[in-house]
Parts: sequence; structure tokens; C-alpha cells
Amino acid sequence: MAGFSAEAHDGGLAGPAPGGGSGAAALRDDLGVYAISVAAELVGMGQQNIRLYERKGLLTPERTDGGTRRYSERNLVTLRRIGVLLDEGLNLAGVKLVLELEATNRGLLEDNRGLTEDNLELRADNRGLRKDLKRARGGE
Repeated sequence: MAGFSAEAHDGGLAGPAPGGGSGAAALRDDLGVYAISVAAELVGMGQQNIRLYERKGLLTPERTDGGTRRYSERNLVTLRRIGVLLDEGLNLAGVKLVLELEATNRGLLEDNRGLTEDNLELRADNRGLRKDLKRARGGE
């Protein structure tokens, strides 16, 4: 699992995809389509392990009306991230903490991007207002 991006998983929590994640691609990534047997095969884990990770709050798959788990692409990314963290020697409590911190960090980065954009707009507005004020004062 080398080369896995920590930013690519959902941390087991609901939230936007990296880089904004809006639109059809984000909806598709969140759509629960895989049964647990398929998810287990795709990520190379046992079904019992995946159930354990769910019980520990590391991820939350969708459920059908009948209660069957359905895993999304984002859930698969989270499962792969869990595997990487376990391979690095973390226990499940440590994995949960890392996933939560990574999710918080992504949220803060997104907030920071928004604030940076707002700041740039405010600075541009401020420059315009200063020019208007200078003109109103007769070009002082």
C-alpha cells in the first residue's frame, strides 16, 4: 500500500471530498454499491475485520432497507488507509485518532482556502475604495 495519499480517504466521517469534491464525482464516490464480500476482496481484508472497523467507528457504510451493508468508493479508500496505518503499527484506537485528525485537518485546510479567497476579495475591494476615496477628495 505504499504511496497511499493520506488526503484521499474520508476518515470514516461524512464530509466533502478533497479539493471541494462537489458534483457528480463526489456523489458517485459516496454511493454505497459494494457488498461487504466485494469490498473485502477489493481492499484485501477479511469481512470480520471490516465489521470490527465499523463497530469501532472507523467507517460507516450505507445500509439497504433490509440492513445490508453497502460500501462506497470513499469507504474503500478509508479501508485501505486503515490497512496502511495498521501496517505501520498503530492499534485501532490510534487508527481512529489519526483518521479523525486527518478529517479535521482537511476541514481546516478547506476553511483556510475559503478565508484566503475572501481575504483576496476584501483586499481588492479595499484598493477600489481607497481609489474612490482619493478621487472624492480631489486626488490628494
